[in-house]
Amino acid sequence: MTILVTGSAGFIGSALTLRLLADGHEVIGIDNHNGYYNPALKEARLARHADHPAYTHIRADIADRATVAEIFATHRPSQVIHLAAQAGVRHSLKKPFDYVDANLVGFANILEGCRHTDVEHLVFASSSSVYGGNRKLPYVEADNVDHPLSLYAATKKANELMAHAYSHLYSIPATGLRFFTVYGPWDRPDMALQRFANAIIVGRPIELYNYGRHRRDWTFIDDIIEGIVQVLVYPPKAGEAGDYNPQAPDPATSTAPWRALNIGRGEPIELLRVVELLERALGREAERRMLPMQPGDVEETHADITRLRRLTGYTPRVSIEDGIAAFARWYQEYVGRQSRPLAQGNPEL
Repeated sequence: MTILVTGSAGFIGSALTLRLLADGHEVIGIDNHNGYYNPALKEARLARHADHPAYTHIRADIADRATVAEIFATHRPSQVIHLAAQAGVRHSLKKPFDYVDANLVGFANILEGCRHTDVEHLVFASSSSVYGGNRKLPYVEADNVDHPLSLYAATKKANELMAHAYSHLYSIPATGLRFFTVYGPWDRPDMALQRFANAIIVGRPIELYNYGRHRRDWTFIDDIIEGIVQVLVYPPKAGEAGDYNPQAPDPATSTAPWRALNIGRGEPIELLRVVELLERALGREAERRMLPMQPGDVEETHADITRLRRLTGYTPRVSIEDGIAAFARWYQEYVGRQSRPLAQGNPEL
């Protein structure tokens, strides 16, 4: 198949591109290489697959309507995996229009491209952040998600609604995957592990919000990629939710060819435990600065992955111990080749 991957120089996008190429697909990658974090990391990720004969890389902004339309018209992908977005909860407190442009305008352009190209399946990145103020755990797709706690979360909920409208109007099969705290080698510098690792290595305190008592459903990158690849071959069909009740609708299913699915490990881990494992893997102790909860944060995330498992057989295999060790090995090797550590500032969970 010819598969369009947006955000193909990003953390998840690059790892997914490598897997799709290994599986024999042709991949068209789009990434704008913006300066949200050090672009050198994106270039290093891209270098792993840029020269593959079945890969085409396009440096473009998905908010550029004409460019996106031209890409779809030229390459006519059969499948689209949309991962490009402005990420980060805390950045949305400072730069809200970055999220409007990338996550709303950009996604509208992708939907229009799918509409005019008869795409067989659109798989797009949603987020566990859509559960917002929910306190019922684990998070189940049937839960109400009308109370986002950040603009980032609101744009992800909006993406689900936008995709549903296009699925209903134009019969575009669409699956939204609600990612839960993805981590591993080649992750973003604004994420917790790189910031913590950098602070530990250079001897700065690590900042632990909510006094380190946050619990997150940490999911290793290899498990996420396996889940995406598995779900790609199961496009939703109109009316497949046979028990759908329009008088009491399940928010994650529809009579349209659309669905939302959790993708995580299904096992929340306390942040203090993650720090302990990282200290062990790096062979150094961290100086800890305990801080209260920040606006837009939630205390715990926990994915119920029953629906994804039932659909595809998805089974996460990488333990938190093995995953943190793999991250630490990559970090020490990669940062050792740089002139300065990659990460700065506060951890992004």
